[in-house]
Amino acid sequence: MSERSLKTKEIIESKMKESLEAVFVDVVDESWKHAGHAAATGGGHYILRVASEKFEGVSLVNRNRIVFDILKEEMKEDIHGFIVKAMTPGEWEGA
Repeated sequence: MSERSLKTKEIIESKMKESLEAVFVDVVDESWKHAGHAAATGGGHYILRVASEKFEGVSLVNRNRIVFDILKEEMKEDIHGFIVKAMTPGEWEGA
């Protein structure tokens, strides 16, 4: 994992914990899978699993919007590919 990828991963984790008061955050860096691809011109590829009470009663689409809004600055340059699994604590415990 590159220094840039590690820093981005840490920022994602920190912002989810702070902004969403997340009870669970897991960020997987899959940037290495995309090295050398024509479109791999910068930014990493990440999978985020996050559980927060703030997602209670919120649709899946709106949960993703919330996450993307929190990470809007990172999405400009540091994140190229991003998969989000946003859950309530109950959904996370049952997963």
